[in-house]
Amino acid sequence: MSNQRFLSLDVFRGMTICLMIIVNTPGDSAATFAPFIHAEWNGFTPTDLVFPSFLFAVGNAMSFVLPKWEKLPNSTVLYKILKRTALIFLLGYLMYWFPFTGPIGNTRILGVLQRIALCYGFASIIAYYMHERVVMVLSAVLLLVYWYLTMHFGLPGQELTMQGNAGILFDKWLMGEAHMYHGEGIAFDPEGWLSTLPSIVNVLIGFIVGNLIQEKGKTYEGLTHLLMWGAGFIFLGFMWNYQFPINKKLWSSSFVMLTVGLDMVIIGTIIYRIELHRQLQFSSFFEVFGKNPLVIYLFSELLLTVLNLVQIGDQTSFEWIFQHGFSYFAPYWASLAFAISFMLVCWLLGYILDKYKIYIRV
Repeated sequence: MSNQRFLSLDVFRGMTICLMIIVNTPGDSAATFAPFIHAEWNGFTPTDLVFPSFLFAVGNAMSFVLPKWEKLPNSTVLYKILKRTALIFLLGYLMYWFPFTGPIGNTRILGVLQRIALCYGFASIIAYYMHERVVMVLSAVLLLVYWYLTMHFGLPGQELTMQGNAGILFDKWLMGEAHMYHGEGIAFDPEGWLSTLPSIVNVLIGFIVGNLIQEKGKTYEGLTHLLMWGAGFIFLGFMWNYQFPINKKLWSSSFVMLTVGLDMVIIGTIIYRIELHRQLQFSSFFEVFGKNPLVIYLFSELLLTVLNLVQIGDQTSFEWIFQHGFSYFAPYWASLAFAISFMLVCWLLGYILDKYKIYIRV
């Protein structure tokens, strides 16, 4: 297990965090280039790949950690998994409650960090206690079970709509609308409980790919395996799309197949450049994000909240900075320039942490 392999993983993970921050912070959401916008419902854009790629990277990292756990008692390993799951989930929940002035009874329960926590927790237990072949079979079972639940437990005739899918019905029953996401105009949580089932598979496939990388990562044989499997998953994702449409907000099974396939191709390309040809251009930039991903993401969300809370005259700080710092660009380019600038501020935090060798593992 070499540092170079960790470099490939850090670069891949850093790219996802970098793009995640950019798509989350447009200066003007009404003037955003199409590739930086999520698909409205069915369909796929580059932005839809960001979150599943981070989950894939979580699984990839797990494959490097699990061998270290083999020397530990089962109770110690289980404690580590549950502790980390609880901490990440709690951070996500508190992030939505921040600045802790509103009623906690209206705080959203689920979200990005919460999904990362749940997927990490379940996938870690599965990967630790089960053979890799069982992990593969269970991944397929999870996708098929989610497909069945979605097609049979939604409102009749509305199973694949935002208002009538099984996930929204389950979330309303379990949590109530006050604890759900309202950014779609209705109470609908794209990180809901039911759609967490297929998202676990993104982590499990990332884990399997991580094992392959460790075994054959620096060989053309390993690279061929990655690209061939990636192409196969992409093909299956598009075929499944005819029965279960590719949909990020539902996290459909076809969406999982497509995204893990694309991630295999992308990480294979990174390995080709970094491991086989030592082309390290820009790798150090993304590596900064990859070494402290959760901390930098949390900082970006809290900074965005603060900018929208602090007033300068009759404007929020966010609006004031955008108007006075970026209005000389054309609208779409101004919006993108703000997002990139915001991302660079977050990168600066990561650079400082990296410079002083501070790596915060939640």
